[in-house]
Amino acid sequence: MRDITVFSGSAHPELAAEVCAHLKVPLSPVRSSRFANDCLEVQLQSNCRERDVFLIQPLVAPVQEHLVELLMMCDAARGASAGRITVVMPHYAYARSDKKDAPRISLGGRLVADLLVAAGAGRVLTMALHSPQVHGFFSVPVDHLHALRELARHFRGRDLSRTTVVSPDLGYAKEAAAFARMLGAQVAAGAKQRFADDRVSISSVIGEVADRDVIVLDDEIAKGSTVLELLDRLRELRPRSIRIACTHGLFAAGALRRLGEQPDVLEVVCTNTVPVPDGDTTEKLTVLSIAPALAEAVRRIHNGESVSALFDQS
Repeated sequence: MRDITVFSGSAHPELAAEVCAHLKVPLSPVRSSRFANDCLEVQLQSNCRERDVFLIQPLVAPVQEHLVELLMMCDAARGASAGRITVVMPHYAYARSDKKDAPRISLGGRLVADLLVAAGAGRVLTMALHSPQVHGFFSVPVDHLHALRELARHFRGRDLSRTTVVSPDLGYAKEAAAFARMLGAQVAAGAKQRFADDRVSISSVIGEVADRDVIVLDDEIAKGSTVLELLDRLRELRPRSIRIACTHGLFAAGALRRLGEQPDVLEVVCTNTVPVPDGDTTEKLTVLSIAPALAEAVRRIHNGESVSALFDQS
């Protein structure tokens, strides 16, 4: 069997180090430098020849810098005769560019998938894609994990007898329903209409939330405009308590601070698929690690075992 070699880009080296600790393999060094004309150069500083190479890099701000760095890592591994190259991308930012809903716009999700494959990626391991059809943008195998088990494990220590999981929109209602089943809870969803990237309207909440313990669940929180709008609708229905949970805590433009300032929000829970922005924090924040899940998926990919079997575990 090929040896395993793991490299990390500059987006989230802490997560990569944690994954390697669970795998009990070293995190191999990467040198990134910049020419005088602002072009990047990437060198993988460990042997790749005929090895099973895993490149860990979530696409977080600055997204374009980290994307180009990842593409160059793929190209460097391919040029070094890697046996197989797997991109471990806990957050695929361009998954939101998944449809042509206006004339003459680019389909960024598919374009970036094509770029990764062209650069040498032979497989992709990712988590909580924004929409299922993004799978089809890749011409190589995609292993798609979710963090619902980690989130559910966090909430199971509470009294869940009067809990309702609320999805901000109907598009995420299927995942919210799966999460509610894990907790033995009810499910509800907001009726959302989006006007711009940071401007939404939620006219109502479908489901029972009055005098119940609400967990608002979403795949990612960026500026937080959707969650804040949903909180306004929830308050009209007078829930007993409100907590917020997501997989990707991007928390752009001070979103975490704004959510933490909401007096009726008891807790904000996310995972470490992306680093929490510097200077934006609240004592209400809980960050859960998905490194064990990523490490187990990497181990299974390397050993030729089923990754889908991870979903069968509660």
